[in-house]
Amino acid sequence: MRFDTIIIGGGLAGLTAGIRLQEEGLHTAIVSSGQSALHFFSGTFESLGDCQEATELLKRAGIELHSLEGGRRLLPGGAFKEAEPSLQDVSLIQGSIGKSALIVSFNGYHDFFPELLAAALQKDGTQAKVEIIEMPELAVLRKSPSEMRSVNIARVLDKSWSWLVDVIKGVVEKSPVDTVILPQVFGLDDASIPDKVREALAPLNVVFVGTLPPSVPGIRTQNLLRKRYETLGGTYVIGDQVISGAVHEGVVSSIASKNLDTYRLFAGNFILCTGSFFSKGLSSNPDGIKEPVFGLDVDAPASRDGWYKADFFQDQPYMETGVKADEHLHPFIGGSKISNLYVAGSILAGDKYGKAAGKAMRSALAAAELILKDSRV
Repeated sequence: MRFDTIIIGGGLAGLTAGIRLQEEGLHTAIVSSGQSALHFFSGTFESLGDCQEATELLKRAGIELHSLEGGRRLLPGGAFKEAEPSLQDVSLIQGSIGKSALIVSFNGYHDFFPELLAAALQKDGTQAKVEIIEMPELAVLRKSPSEMRSVNIARVLDKSWSWLVDVIKGVVEKSPVDTVILPQVFGLDDASIPDKVREALAPLNVVFVGTLPPSVPGIRTQNLLRKRYETLGGTYVIGDQVISGAVHEGVVSSIASKNLDTYRLFAGNFILCTGSFFSKGLSSNPDGIKEPVFGLDVDAPASRDGWYKADFFQDQPYMETGVKADEHLHPFIGGSKISNLYVAGSILAGDKYGKAAGKAMRSALAAAELILKDSRV
């Protein structure tokens, strides 16, 4: 099968590029191995800033962002971090969290740490207490620790959030507080639920705090982007892994994947959005760091000693490793440019497009625009 563009990787960068190209009428396919970094997403778009093209693309997919000048988000351990713009259900705080807070969790839920959060807030001057809720609907999940995860809890709360609100109101009535802190396990399929919880608990300040993965807002974001992409006519191939590409005289003609056997996918252009080490966009062995699909040139320290620093808490050099690309996002093999292959997202070396989610969207939009520009000639 032949496409105008094939995108390797179905995370934020891949879906952004795919949506943008489909909106302009190009015939594209995304090949995704399945889980992406969005499943670990905090909900904050670092480095996105005021990129209107990105925020409008998200809005067309049903994803609303908000920001707050000087806004910070509360991390699971109790520290605060600058955070804008962010998904609507990421609570942005200006100033302190409040004089008193109730931290709510669920019996048997081990991916959220209310006691740790309470201790940190106490040091910050907030009187914090913990309430562990016994929710009957979660009893089945508690039979297996692997089932008592954020996504499964969210499926229950999508239907029973009002019950939980009533329980919280009862607790607060007996012991008043300024703020209610909840794990970010609301709105897996309905992005409006976190706001409904806020409204139902008003005038209390409601703060949603991230949990261990999987990320409920991240999975919802991926689902909405994928829905938008497929609605536009894009082909989304999930559960497959691209293993090689046919490159001749600086041009990619096709790719091969694990599941397609001898069958190949052909396109005029290709975008590599496979991520960094976490999603196996880069791999390492005693001989060096490699890009496994095409064997692209990688910007990395020559010696293993340069990959890391002895101080674990410092920024590690290997985290800056990525594929080399020119100003038009074309990568190289042995120093020779690949003219119809583009690189976007965290696999891309350098910080020209920022970091994290902002880098993913900005570089993906840039790659899409370069392809669109060529298609209009």
